[in-house]
Amino acid sequence: MKKKVMTKLVSTAMVTTMAVGLLAGCGGNSTNAGSNAGADAGTTPTENSGSAGTGDAASSGDKVTINVTRATFNLANPDTDQVKKVQDAVNEYIGDKINVQINLTDIGSGEYTDKANLALANNEINLLWTASWESVIGTNDLVPKNAVYDLTDIIQGTDLYNSMDEGQWEATKYDGKIYFIPVYKDNVEGYDIMARQDLVDKYGWDMSSVKSLKDIEPMLADAKSEGLKYPWLTQKTAMFYRFYIDKFDFFTADATANWVAVDKDTNEVVDTIQTDEYKEFCTLMADWAEKGYISEDDVTKTTTDTTTQTQDWGLSWWTDIPVNAEANSRYGQDVAMAPVTSRWAHSTSALGSVWCVTANSSAEQAKACVDFMGLLYTDSKLADMWTFGIEGEDYTYDENGQVVQTSEKYNHSMWESASATIVTPVAGEPENKADLYKDFNGGAKTSPAAGFRFDKTPVEAQFSACQNVFETYGFPLENGGIATADIDATIEAYQAALDEAGYQDVLTEFQTQYDNWKNQ
Repeated sequence: MKKKVMTKLVSTAMVTTMAVGLLAGCGGNSTNAGSNAGADAGTTPTENSGSAGTGDAASSGDKVTINVTRATFNLANPDTDQVKKVQDAVNEYIGDKINVQINLTDIGSGEYTDKANLALANNEINLLWTASWESVIGTNDLVPKNAVYDLTDIIQGTDLYNSMDEGQWEATKYDGKIYFIPVYKDNVEGYDIMARQDLVDKYGWDMSSVKSLKDIEPMLADAKSEGLKYPWLTQKTAMFYRFYIDKFDFFTADATANWVAVDKDTNEVVDTIQTDEYKEFCTLMADWAEKGYISEDDVTKTTTDTTTQTQDWGLSWWTDIPVNAEANSRYGQDVAMAPVTSRWAHSTSALGSVWCVTANSSAEQAKACVDFMGLLYTDSKLADMWTFGIEGEDYTYDENGQVVQTSEKYNHSMWESASATIVTPVAGEPENKADLYKDFNGGAKTSPAAGFRFDKTPVEAQFSACQNVFETYGFPLENGGIATADIDATIEAYQAALDEAGYQDVLTEFQTQYDNWKNQ
């Protein structure tokens, strides 16, 4: 087999670098950041009179107006007219319940990082959706940049705080402070093999027999015999960390930084590129590519987000969740799942979907955000409106009281919206969905590194440079883009390039911070 060509993604690195600069400006200019992140001594939340794009009082009559920005993952291009209609409906509904009004902005997920970061830098946001895996505006970026409001003193005892068990709040703390409001969803992490149900039925695949990646090889051979372009669809993403979380805690919350982790057996920081597990995985992907199970489209990142909505794939991966109906709805076809890892509660899992109040917000606005989120997490009608849109236009309720979505103008998933305990299940989901989520979260294993947060600020330049190296070497290694015969040499070149980019500085900083955390 001819060796596949690797391409450096320089433009991505440049965009990321520019965006980081914008976020830095946001954090540095915040008058509230000092009290929230400890940057400027003597500053308190009540001293912040700044507002986010709504005037110096940020209020409408006796109502406090907050600007809310969130991503849409089910719609690439949100319908702004429908979003405005939902905004107005929300404001009408909450009008006699809380002293809050919202300005709502939805941004398609493909543009979210850049657009939300620019709005954040311009002080145009009060309530922001983000996640541990988001780049630039992710949870691990916002705290060091002093861009988020410390909610610790104002959130305890509120309806919002009481809507979830205390463990959820503990899991999302940074340095013992509450900066983030978790969406109550699958707040632990594990991974499944996902297969098209029609192929499972046709070939009699026993999904219960799948315990590891190697177990699906006969299925991949069947999928190839179907003439499918993507027998194994990687979905153009980093792959190693998804299938080795039983061994490692990749606490960076960034798949492109899976070159460092905590070994769960030894509880020590390790260079994952030098482990037997990494070579094993990359060799398997190379073998699958040579057998025709992996398309070069995955290696070159030319697959689209809608590929899984076609019939041109056989098997892929999926994040383990309590109810898999979302996979069916997202991909427009029935799928079967088989877990291949345990579920883990670790430093990033509960931060996989969160809300935060921006540091530029006034004390009045921060309280308004907490009041709004408290109502959103306890009022089913509001949660359904927030998630699904206008009843009768965007969705209806069936005879079982479950949601049936009827429009493509407005559509959010529960996992990036509100709480599984309050959002009405979609038609086909179990009526006891809330209990399933509670059991799912409660049955997870706990990583020895749970609660540790890495602050990359001291080595930010080296960290970013190492991520660029991953794009050049790590991504093709993990997606079948390197010939089997070249795996050893490419891993060696990968490590050398990481070291040249400053990896040893990053590794040392990881080790120092982790040791300090363990010794607290």
